[in-house]
Amino acid sequence: MVSQIADGHYKYQVPIDAYGNGGFRFEDMSHIGSLLCLPSGMHKWAITNATQLDELDFTQIFERSDEIDVFLIGTGKDIAFIDESIREKFREHAIILEPMSTGAAVRTYNVLMAEKRAVSAGFIAIERAE
Repeated sequence: MVSQIADGHYKYQVPIDAYGNGGFRFEDMSHIGSLLCLPSGMHKWAITNATQLDELDFTQIFERSDEIDVFLIGTGKDIAFIDESIREKFREHAIILEPMSTGAAVRTYNVLMAEKRAVSAGFIAIERAE
């Protein structure tokens, strides 16, 4: 039986087992909506479209910049442009920003997690897995 993530937060950063149907599965749990994966755990993320993104959406990442080398952003079904002001903020914090489709970002995230890399990610939920 799959349980729901409580209060939009799971206290460990873990690989993603599945995505699609508007959410994600990990650690025998289900999360509907977009997801932010940080050293502090898995958090709900109130983003539904990459065009909504602004610097404030990444505050938690910048606060933990000493723990993160790479931030992957799954921008939905397709890759989306990330505003230059956001890219500059990532450079200021010495974090590599890699935008890609959500499916590609989930796969890359899982590989980097397995390699014990300092990776974090933001995944915009999609309906159909790629």
